[in-house]
Amino acid sequence: MELKRVVVTGIGAITPLGNTAEETWKNLVAGVSGAGPITHFDASLFKTQFACEVKNFNAADYIDRKEARKMDLYTQYAIAAAKMAVEDSAINLDTEDKNRIGVVFGVGIGGLHTFEEEAGAYALTGKELGPKYSPFFIPKMIADIASGHISIMYGFHGPNYTTTSACASSTNALADAFNLIRLGKANIIVSGGAEASIWPAGVGGFNAMKALSTRNDDPQHASRPFSASRDGFVMGEGAGCLILEELEHAKARGAKIYAEMAGAGMSADAYHITASHPDGLGAKLVMERALEDAGMTTADIDYINVHGTSTHVGDISEAKAIKELFGQHAYELNISSTKSMTGHLLGAAGAVEALASVMAVKEDIVPPTINHEEDDKDEEIDYNLNFTFNKAQKRTVRSALSNTFGFGGHNACVIFKKYAE
Repeated sequence: MELKRVVVTGIGAITPLGNTAEETWKNLVAGVSGAGPITHFDASLFKTQFACEVKNFNAADYIDRKEARKMDLYTQYAIAAAKMAVEDSAINLDTEDKNRIGVVFGVGIGGLHTFEEEAGAYALTGKELGPKYSPFFIPKMIADIASGHISIMYGFHGPNYTTTSACASSTNALADAFNLIRLGKANIIVSGGAEASIWPAGVGGFNAMKALSTRNDDPQHASRPFSASRDGFVMGEGAGCLILEELEHAKARGAKIYAEMAGAGMSADAYHITASHPDGLGAKLVMERALEDAGMTTADIDYINVHGTSTHVGDISEAKAIKELFGQHAYELNISSTKSMTGHLLGAAGAVEALASVMAVKEDIVPPTINHEEDDKDEEIDYNLNFTFNKAQKRTVRSALSNTFGFGGHNACVIFKKYAE
């Protein structure tokens, strides 16, 4: 069968850099860091006391107050981003066939704060007074509930589910949404990811793994991908959402088109529960598969939004994979890690980075990898590659590839290109 073409017709975001997609993009291009001291809880006893938190978020701007109390923060972020994306897409909700509109959202962890609160309360008083769990505990906590709330809010009866593959979760969501539309299973899918894990268990758990930066005296410069002095990632939170739509359907309603989604790939490292393969085998394979799926060659890619978490092994292995796959063309690409500014949004990372990739294609500008100093070079990284250090670069971006890799060896990659008839 002939696969249908898929385009992006709406975007929305709640991130550490802004509470809209527009503000987030503006600050990405400007090289702004979203890092600062943790305010969600008292982190003074933790090894890491900072993160990239969402700022000035008011759930009541998007959700009825009574309903918001039944939702974990990650779900509130998801709904806010989805509402903005749906509004941006100008879908006519009165005339669209809602049986042909779905929701596929990615979440890495889910309602961690809700679980902490409920389990913590039982640990303190439950054995003496008996269990007093909230009836909303389970529906607030479970990782699939954000997509459920979005579909209920709009009455979307199409495919509805959540993908969970750690930090690759929302890239997997976009890939699934893409394939559902290509196969004719839906006209429109609201797709993206959300996460809100900057709570004691999240920070403490990653600290125990020695995965987080501990640069407490200088949070804004802590996320420094591809620099020798990097000492771990910086946790982020928020949500990103893209409206993916079948091309002919979008054209028929006169929708604006940001970019075309060209392909998606998935692979497994099959190596270690938390570490990337040191030679980047899974990373190379997932990019190869995305290119094959898109019917593109390495020469067609102008920008790679890398996973680039600012961890020792991960940054090296991804750079190796790019060099091995792209060969000489690797030196003609722009590469950047927007995690240097947003922090690592875990299950929401792929959606926010896909949004950045879409905007790079639309605006012909590559956001930077900030916090690199000229003398801070890792001998295992080839600095002849253009990591777009510290300052955004204008160039024609015909197509952009976005990588995300998750604990468990899950790799996912998506490609966006300029829309042309």
